[in-house]
Amino acid sequence: MHAGPVRRLTRAQARRVAIAAQGFLDPRPAPFAATMRHVQRVIDRVGVVQIDSVNVLARSHYLPFFSRLGPYDRAILDRARDRSPRRLVEYWAHEASLIPPETWPLLDHRMRVAADKAWGSMRRILADRPELVSLVQAEVELRGPMTAREVEAALDHDRPRSTENWGWNWSEVKQALEYLFWAGRISSVGRTAQFERRYAALETTPPRHLRDAWRQRPGPEADPERFVELVRIAARAHGIGTELCLADYFRITRSDARRAIARLEADGELIPVEVPGWRPAWLHASARLPRRAHVEALLSPFDSLVWQRDRIHALWDFHYRLEIYTPAHKRVHGYYVLPFLFGDALVARCDLKADRAGGVLRCHAVTWEPGAPSEARAALHRSLESMAHWLELDHVTMATET
Repeated sequence: MHAGPVRRLTRAQARRVAIAAQGFLDPRPAPFAATMRHVQRVIDRVGVVQIDSVNVLARSHYLPFFSRLGPYDRAILDRARDRSPRRLVEYWAHEASLIPPETWPLLDHRMRVAADKAWGSMRRILADRPELVSLVQAEVELRGPMTAREVEAALDHDRPRSTENWGWNWSEVKQALEYLFWAGRISSVGRTAQFERRYAALETTPPRHLRDAWRQRPGPEADPERFVELVRIAARAHGIGTELCLADYFRITRSDARRAIARLEADGELIPVEVPGWRPAWLHASARLPRRAHVEALLSPFDSLVWQRDRIHALWDFHYRLEIYTPAHKRVHGYYVLPFLFGDALVARCDLKADRAGGVLRCHAVTWEPGAPSEARAALHRSLESMAHWLELDHVTMATET
Protein backbone atom coordinates (compact mmCIF):
# COMPACT_ATOMS: atom_id res chain seq x y z
CA MET A 1 0.00 0.00 0.00
CA HIS A 2 1.24 3.52 -0.81
CA ALA A 3 2.45 5.46 2.18
CA GLY A 4 3.60 9.01 2.64
CA PRO A 5 2.57 12.26 0.95
CA VAL A 6 0.43 11.97 -2.17
CA ARG A 7 2.27 13.03 -5.28
CA ARG A 8 0.94 16.17 -6.99
CA LEU A 9 0.90 16.77 -10.74
CA THR A 10 -0.21 19.83 -12.65
CA ARG A 11 -2.91 19.45 -15.28
CA ALA A 12 -0.29 20.02 -17.98
CA GLN A 13 1.82 17.17 -16.57
CA ALA A 14 -1.23 14.91 -16.43
CA ARG A 15 -2.07 15.74 -20.05
CA ARG A 16 1.44 14.85 -21.17
CA VAL A 17 1.31 11.57 -19.24
CA ALA A 18 -1.98 10.69 -20.97
CA ILE A 19 -0.69 11.63 -24.42
CA ALA A 20 2.47 9.56 -23.99
CA ALA A 21 0.57 6.54 -22.64
CA GLN A 22 -1.70 6.59 -25.69
CA GLY A 23 1.27 6.40 -28.04
CA PHE A 24 1.23 9.90 -29.52
CA LEU A 25 4.88 10.54 -28.65
CA ASP A 26 6.18 7.34 -30.26
CA PRO A 27 8.23 7.93 -33.44
CA ARG A 28 6.13 7.95 -36.60
CA PRO A 29 7.22 6.01 -39.66
CA ALA A 30 7.50 7.72 -43.03
CA PRO A 31 4.17 8.03 -44.90
CA PHE A 32 2.92 4.59 -45.94
CA ALA A 33 6.04 2.95 -44.51
CA ALA A 34 4.29 1.55 -41.43
CA THR A 35 4.60 -2.19 -40.95
CA MET A 36 2.72 -4.68 -38.84
CA ARG A 37 5.22 -3.92 -36.09
CA HIS A 38 4.02 -0.30 -35.99
CA VAL A 39 0.38 -1.36 -35.97
CA GLN A 40 1.12 -3.80 -33.15
CA ARG A 41 2.77 -1.01 -31.19
CA VAL A 42 -0.45 1.00 -31.31
CA ILE A 43 -2.49 -2.07 -30.31
CA ASP A 44 -0.20 -2.61 -27.35
CA ARG A 45 -0.50 1.04 -26.34
CA VAL A 46 -4.27 1.49 -26.46
CA GLY A 47 -5.49 -2.06 -25.77
CA VAL A 48 -8.96 -1.38 -27.24
CA VAL A 49 -10.00 0.12 -30.58
CA GLN A 50 -13.65 1.09 -30.90
CA ILE A 51 -15.67 0.15 -33.98
CA ASP A 52 -18.48 2.22 -35.45
CA SER A 53 -20.53 1.86 -38.62
CA VAL A 54 -20.50 5.55 -39.64
CA ASN A 55 -18.41 5.91 -42.79
CA VAL A 56 -18.74 9.59 -43.64
CA LEU A 57 -14.96 9.97 -43.31
CA ALA A 58 -13.46 6.51 -42.73
CA ARG A 59 -14.45 3.57 -40.57
CA SER A 60 -13.59 4.67 -37.07
CA HIS A 61 -11.21 1.81 -36.23
CA TYR A 62 -8.79 2.96 -38.94
CA LEU A 63 -8.51 6.49 -37.54
CA PRO A 64 -6.63 5.91 -34.23
CA PHE A 65 -3.82 4.28 -36.20
CA PHE A 66 -3.67 7.25 -38.59
CA SER A 67 -3.60 9.65 -35.63
CA ARG A 68 -0.56 7.88 -34.17
CA LEU A 69 1.25 6.63 -37.31
CA GLY A 70 0.27 9.08 -40.03
CA PRO A 71 -0.68 7.70 -43.47
CA TYR A 72 -0.46 3.90 -43.51
CA ASP A 73 -1.83 1.02 -45.54
CA ARG A 74 -5.19 0.09 -44.04
CA ALA A 75 -4.79 -3.42 -45.42
CA ILE A 76 -2.25 -4.04 -42.64
CA LEU A 77 -4.93 -3.47 -40.03
CA ASP A 78 -7.38 -5.65 -41.97
CA ARG A 79 -4.79 -8.41 -41.97
CA ALA A 80 -4.25 -8.07 -38.23
CA ARG A 81 -7.99 -8.60 -37.74
CA ASP A 82 -8.88 -11.07 -40.49
CA ARG A 83 -5.97 -13.46 -40.93
CA SER A 84 -4.36 -16.01 -38.63
CA PRO A 85 -2.57 -15.57 -36.36
CA ARG A 86 -4.99 -12.79 -35.50
CA ARG A 87 -3.66 -9.84 -33.54
CA LEU A 88 -7.16 -8.43 -33.04
CA VAL A 89 -10.56 -9.99 -32.41
CA GLU A 90 -13.91 -8.30 -32.08
CA TYR A 91 -16.04 -8.21 -28.95
CA TRP A 92 -18.02 -5.86 -26.71
CA ALA A 93 -15.14 -4.30 -24.76
CA HIS A 94 -15.67 -0.53 -24.49
CA GLU A 95 -18.44 -0.64 -27.06
CA ALA A 96 -18.10 -2.86 -30.13
CA SER A 97 -14.32 -3.04 -30.25
CA LEU A 98 -11.22 -4.71 -31.56
CA ILE A 99 -9.05 -6.17 -28.79
CA PRO A 100 -5.99 -8.42 -28.61
CA PRO A 101 -6.98 -12.12 -28.44
CA GLU A 102 -5.45 -12.30 -24.96
CA THR A 103 -8.05 -9.82 -23.69
CA TRP A 104 -11.03 -11.81 -24.99
CA PRO A 105 -11.18 -14.32 -22.08
CA LEU A 106 -11.01 -11.47 -19.56
CA LEU A 107 -14.45 -10.34 -20.71
CA ASP A 108 -16.11 -13.64 -19.92
CA HIS A 109 -18.03 -12.00 -17.08
CA ARG A 110 -20.00 -10.27 -19.85
CA MET A 111 -20.41 -13.45 -21.86
CA ARG A 112 -21.63 -15.54 -18.94
CA VAL A 113 -24.50 -13.18 -18.11
CA ALA A 114 -25.65 -12.61 -21.69
CA ALA A 115 -28.98 -14.32 -21.08
CA ASP A 116 -29.78 -11.70 -18.40
CA LYS A 117 -27.77 -8.64 -19.41
CA ALA A 118 -27.68 -8.57 -23.23
CA TRP A 119 -29.92 -6.17 -25.13
CA GLY A 120 -33.64 -6.88 -25.01
CA SER A 121 -33.99 -8.33 -28.51
CA MET A 122 -31.18 -10.81 -27.81
CA ARG A 123 -32.72 -11.93 -24.54
CA ARG A 124 -36.12 -12.28 -26.18
CA ILE A 125 -34.86 -14.45 -29.03
CA LEU A 126 -33.20 -16.78 -26.50
CA ALA A 127 -36.36 -16.97 -24.41
CA ASP A 128 -38.83 -17.23 -27.30
CA ARG A 129 -36.83 -19.20 -29.87
CA PRO A 130 -34.12 -21.27 -28.16
CA GLU A 131 -34.35 -23.86 -30.93
CA LEU A 132 -33.54 -21.17 -33.52
CA VAL A 133 -30.54 -20.00 -31.48
CA SER A 134 -29.22 -23.58 -31.46
CA LEU A 135 -29.83 -23.96 -35.20
CA VAL A 136 -28.00 -20.72 -35.94
CA GLN A 137 -25.01 -21.76 -33.83
CA ALA A 138 -24.86 -25.14 -35.57
CA GLU A 139 -25.02 -23.46 -38.99
CA VAL A 140 -22.14 -21.10 -38.17
CA GLU A 141 -20.06 -23.97 -36.81
CA LEU A 142 -20.81 -26.03 -39.93
CA ARG A 143 -20.37 -23.39 -42.64
CA GLY A 144 -18.79 -20.24 -41.16
CA PRO A 145 -17.37 -17.66 -41.37
CA MET A 146 -20.70 -16.19 -42.52
CA THR A 147 -22.64 -12.94 -42.47
CA ALA A 148 -26.16 -12.81 -41.06
CA ARG A 149 -27.59 -12.84 -44.59
CA GLU A 150 -25.51 -15.88 -45.47
CA VAL A 151 -26.67 -17.69 -42.34
CA GLU A 152 -30.29 -17.04 -43.21
CA ALA A 153 -29.78 -18.27 -46.76
CA ALA A 154 -28.02 -21.40 -45.50
CA LEU A 155 -30.84 -22.11 -43.05
CA ASP A 156 -33.35 -21.74 -45.86
CA HIS A 157 -31.40 -24.33 -47.83
CA ASP A 158 -30.59 -26.74 -45.01
CA ARG A 159 -33.79 -26.46 -42.99
CA PRO A 160 -36.60 -25.04 -45.14
CA ARG A 161 -38.91 -23.02 -42.96
CA SER A 162 -42.51 -24.07 -42.46
CA THR A 163 -45.02 -21.27 -42.73
CA GLU A 164 -47.63 -23.46 -40.99
CA ASN A 165 -45.52 -24.16 -37.91
CA TRP A 166 -42.56 -21.93 -37.22
CA GLY A 167 -40.18 -20.08 -39.46
CA TRP A 168 -37.79 -17.21 -39.05
CA ASN A 169 -36.84 -13.98 -40.68
CA TRP A 170 -33.56 -12.15 -41.15
CA SER A 171 -34.10 -10.06 -38.06
CA GLU A 172 -34.55 -13.15 -35.87
CA VAL A 173 -31.44 -14.77 -37.32
CA LYS A 174 -29.46 -11.58 -36.71
CA GLN A 175 -30.74 -11.39 -33.13
CA ALA A 176 -29.72 -15.02 -32.55
CA LEU A 177 -26.27 -14.37 -33.99
CA GLU A 178 -25.78 -11.29 -31.84
CA TYR A 179 -26.82 -13.19 -28.72
CA LEU A 180 -24.39 -16.02 -29.53
CA PHE A 181 -21.63 -13.48 -30.20
CA TRP A 182 -22.32 -11.63 -26.93
CA ALA A 183 -22.41 -14.93 -25.02
CA GLY A 184 -19.03 -16.02 -26.41
CA ARG A 185 -20.54 -19.08 -28.11
CA ILE A 186 -19.39 -17.88 -31.53
CA SER A 187 -16.84 -15.26 -32.54
CA SER A 188 -16.03 -13.07 -35.54
CA VAL A 189 -13.30 -12.99 -38.14
CA GLY A 190 -13.73 -9.44 -39.34
CA ARG A 191 -16.15 -7.51 -41.50
CA THR A 192 -17.14 -7.37 -45.14
CA ALA A 193 -16.67 -4.26 -47.29
CA GLN A 194 -20.29 -3.44 -46.38
CA PHE A 195 -19.33 -3.65 -42.68
CA GLU A 196 -21.29 -6.85 -42.04
CA ARG A 197 -19.80 -8.94 -39.26
CA ARG A 198 -18.51 -12.35 -40.36
CA TYR A 199 -19.50 -14.79 -37.63
CA ALA A 200 -17.31 -17.81 -37.00
CA ALA A 201 -17.04 -20.82 -34.73
CA LEU A 202 -14.83 -20.55 -31.66
CA GLU A 203 -12.64 -23.19 -33.26
CA THR A 204 -11.64 -20.49 -35.75
CA THR A 205 -10.87 -17.69 -33.31
CA PRO A 206 -9.49 -16.96 -30.72
CA PRO A 207 -6.49 -19.30 -30.32
CA ARG A 208 -7.14 -22.64 -28.64
CA HIS A 209 -5.22 -21.91 -25.44
CA LEU A 210 -7.39 -18.81 -24.91
CA ARG A 211 -10.62 -20.72 -25.57
CA ASP A 212 -9.54 -23.36 -23.10
CA ALA A 213 -8.66 -20.71 -20.51
CA TRP A 214 -12.14 -19.22 -20.89
CA ARG A 215 -13.87 -22.59 -20.50
CA GLN A 216 -11.91 -23.40 -17.35
CA ARG A 217 -12.54 -20.10 -15.58
CA PRO A 218 -14.89 -20.08 -12.60
CA GLY A 219 -18.00 -17.94 -12.50
CA PRO A 220 -17.64 -14.16 -12.46
CA GLU A 221 -18.19 -13.72 -8.74
CA ALA A 222 -15.42 -16.20 -7.93
CA ASP A 223 -12.72 -14.67 -10.10
CA PRO A 224 -11.87 -11.01 -9.44
CA GLU A 225 -8.55 -11.45 -11.26
CA ARG A 226 -10.22 -10.63 -14.56
CA PHE A 227 -11.07 -7.14 -13.27
CA VAL A 228 -7.56 -6.61 -11.94
CA GLU A 229 -6.16 -7.38 -15.38
CA LEU A 230 -8.73 -5.19 -17.18
CA VAL A 231 -7.95 -2.25 -14.89
CA ARG A 232 -4.23 -2.92 -15.35
CA ILE A 233 -4.66 -2.63 -19.14
CA ALA A 234 -6.76 0.52 -18.74
CA ALA A 235 -4.21 2.08 -16.37
CA ARG A 236 -1.32 1.45 -18.76
CA ALA A 237 -3.35 2.87 -21.66
CA HIS A 238 -4.37 5.97 -19.68
CA GLY A 239 -1.08 6.56 -17.87
CA ILE A 240 -3.11 8.46 -15.32
CA GLY A 241 -6.78 8.12 -14.50
CA THR A 242 -9.55 8.30 -11.95
CA GLU A 243 -11.74 5.42 -10.85
CA LEU A 244 -14.27 6.52 -13.48
CA CYS A 245 -11.62 6.53 -16.22
CA LEU A 246 -10.37 3.07 -15.30
CA ALA A 247 -13.87 1.58 -15.02
CA ASP A 248 -15.08 3.12 -18.28
CA TYR A 249 -12.26 1.78 -20.45
CA PHE A 250 -13.79 -1.72 -20.47
CA ARG A 251 -17.20 -0.62 -19.16
CA ILE A 252 -16.89 -2.52 -15.89
CA THR A 253 -18.70 -1.46 -12.72
CA ARG A 254 -17.22 1.17 -10.45
CA SER A 255 -17.24 -1.29 -7.55
CA ASP A 256 -15.27 -3.89 -9.54
CA ALA A 257 -12.84 -1.18 -10.65
CA ARG A 258 -12.48 0.08 -7.06
CA ARG A 259 -11.44 -3.32 -5.76
CA ALA A 260 -8.99 -3.79 -8.62
CA ILE A 261 -7.47 -0.34 -8.04
CA ALA A 262 -6.95 -1.14 -4.36
CA ARG A 263 -5.17 -4.36 -5.30
CA LEU A 264 -2.94 -2.65 -7.87
CA GLU A 265 -2.16 0.19 -5.47
CA ALA A 266 -1.20 -2.31 -2.78
CA ASP A 267 1.09 -4.03 -5.27
CA GLY A 268 2.73 -0.74 -6.22
CA GLU A 269 1.46 -0.71 -9.82
CA LEU A 270 -0.78 2.31 -9.25
CA ILE A 271 0.38 5.40 -7.39
CA PRO A 272 -2.20 7.82 -5.98
CA VAL A 273 -1.75 11.37 -7.25
CA GLU A 274 -3.52 14.70 -6.98
CA VAL A 275 -4.29 16.89 -9.99
CA PRO A 276 -5.91 20.30 -9.40
CA GLY A 277 -9.62 20.30 -10.19
CA TRP A 278 -9.75 16.56 -10.79
CA ARG A 279 -11.00 13.68 -8.73
CA PRO A 280 -8.52 11.43 -6.89
CA ALA A 281 -6.39 9.77 -9.56
CA TRP A 282 -3.76 7.08 -9.96
CA LEU A 283 -0.57 7.13 -11.97
CA HIS A 284 0.63 3.89 -13.50
CA ALA A 285 4.04 3.04 -12.11
CA SER A 286 5.58 2.69 -15.58
CA ALA A 287 3.98 5.82 -17.06
CA ARG A 288 6.22 8.32 -18.81
CA LEU A 289 6.24 11.88 -17.46
CA PRO A 290 7.48 13.91 -20.44
CA ARG A 291 8.74 17.43 -19.84
CA ARG A 292 7.11 18.54 -23.06
CA ALA A 293 4.91 17.08 -25.77
CA HIS A 294 4.31 18.29 -29.27
CA VAL A 295 1.66 16.41 -31.22
CA GLU A 296 -0.26 17.29 -34.38
CA ALA A 297 -3.13 14.83 -34.75
CA LEU A 298 -6.76 14.71 -35.77
CA LEU A 299 -8.63 12.37 -33.42
CA SER A 300 -11.51 10.09 -34.25
CA PRO A 301 -14.69 10.89 -32.31
CA PHE A 302 -14.21 7.33 -31.01
CA ASP A 303 -10.52 7.64 -30.10
CA SER A 304 -9.69 6.21 -26.70
CA LEU A 305 -7.97 9.47 -25.72
CA VAL A 306 -11.35 11.24 -25.75
CA TRP A 307 -13.78 8.48 -24.68
CA GLN A 308 -14.36 9.70 -21.17
CA ARG A 309 -15.90 13.18 -21.42
CA ASP A 310 -15.35 14.16 -17.77
CA ARG A 311 -11.67 13.30 -18.22
CA ILE A 312 -11.08 15.54 -21.24
CA HIS A 313 -13.04 18.34 -19.62
CA ALA A 314 -10.95 18.11 -16.45
CA LEU A 315 -7.55 17.79 -18.15
CA TRP A 316 -8.08 19.83 -21.32
CA ASP A 317 -11.03 22.08 -20.43
CA PHE A 318 -12.57 20.74 -23.62
CA HIS A 319 -16.34 20.16 -23.77
CA TYR A 320 -16.88 17.40 -26.31
CA ARG A 321 -20.08 15.64 -27.30
CA LEU A 322 -20.94 13.45 -30.27
CA GLU A 323 -23.56 15.10 -32.45
CA ILE A 324 -24.01 12.29 -34.97
CA TYR A 325 -27.42 11.44 -33.53
CA THR A 326 -28.40 15.07 -32.88
CA PRO A 327 -30.91 16.61 -35.34
CA ALA A 328 -29.04 18.77 -37.83
CA HIS A 329 -30.64 22.04 -36.69
CA LYS A 330 -29.50 21.39 -33.10
CA ARG A 331 -25.85 20.60 -33.84
CA VAL A 332 -23.31 23.06 -32.53
CA HIS A 333 -20.10 21.90 -34.22
CA GLY A 334 -21.24 19.53 -36.98
CA TYR A 335 -21.96 15.91 -37.81
CA TYR A 336 -18.62 14.03 -37.74
CA VAL A 337 -16.38 16.24 -35.64
CA LEU A 338 -12.74 15.41 -34.96
CA PRO A 339 -10.82 17.16 -32.17
CA PHE A 340 -7.42 18.48 -33.20
CA LEU A 341 -4.54 17.82 -30.80
CA PHE A 342 -1.75 20.38 -31.12
CA GLY A 343 1.19 20.40 -28.73
CA ASP A 344 -0.43 18.94 -25.63
CA ALA A 345 -3.74 20.79 -26.04
CA LEU A 346 -7.03 20.13 -27.80
CA VAL A 347 -7.29 23.34 -29.81
CA ALA A 348 -9.99 22.84 -32.45
CA ARG A 349 -12.87 20.76 -33.81
CA CYS A 350 -13.17 19.86 -37.48
CA ASP A 351 -16.38 18.68 -39.13
CA LEU A 352 -15.07 16.40 -41.88
CA LYS A 353 -16.45 14.38 -44.78
CA ALA A 354 -14.68 12.30 -47.42
CA ASP A 355 -16.35 13.12 -50.73
CA ARG A 356 -15.13 10.03 -52.52
CA ALA A 357 -16.99 10.72 -55.75
CA GLY A 358 -15.49 14.21 -55.98
CA GLY A 359 -12.08 13.20 -54.66
CA VAL A 360 -12.27 15.85 -51.95
CA LEU A 361 -11.80 15.94 -48.19
CA ARG A 362 -14.43 18.46 -47.16
CA CYS A 363 -13.88 20.40 -43.96
CA HIS A 364 -17.34 21.83 -43.40
CA ALA A 365 -16.31 23.85 -40.38
CA VAL A 366 -13.44 24.45 -37.97
CA THR A 367 -14.16 25.74 -34.48
CA TRP A 368 -11.10 26.98 -32.62
CA GLU A 369 -10.80 26.94 -28.85
CA PRO A 370 -10.13 30.28 -27.12
CA GLY A 371 -6.42 30.94 -26.93
CA ALA A 372 -5.45 28.44 -29.64
CA PRO A 373 -1.94 29.40 -30.85
CA SER A 374 -1.73 30.93 -34.31
CA GLU A 375 0.75 28.30 -35.50
CA ALA A 376 -1.90 25.62 -34.94
CA ARG A 377 -3.72 26.77 -38.08
CA ALA A 378 -0.88 25.81 -40.40
CA ALA A 379 -0.50 22.53 -38.50
CA LEU A 380 -4.18 21.73 -38.98
CA HIS A 381 -3.90 22.32 -42.71
CA ARG A 382 -0.90 19.97 -42.83
CA SER A 383 -2.88 17.31 -40.98
CA LEU A 384 -5.85 17.68 -43.31
CA GLU A 385 -3.62 17.38 -46.37
CA SER A 386 -2.03 14.28 -44.86
CA MET A 387 -5.45 12.77 -44.19
CA ALA A 388 -6.61 13.49 -47.74
CA HIS A 389 -3.50 11.78 -49.08
CA TRP A 390 -4.15 8.77 -46.82
CA LEU A 391 -7.77 8.51 -47.99
CA GLU A 392 -6.70 8.84 -51.66
CA LEU A 393 -8.49 12.15 -52.08
CA ASP A 394 -7.09 14.82 -54.37
CA HIS A 395 -7.43 17.92 -52.23
CA VAL A 396 -9.02 19.59 -49.21
CA THR A 397 -11.75 22.20 -49.21
CA MET A 398 -12.29 24.47 -46.22
CA ALA A 399 -15.63 26.06 -45.47
CA THR A 400 -15.75 28.19 -42.33
CA GLU A 401 -13.37 28.80 -39.44
CA THR A 402 -14.58 30.33 -36.21
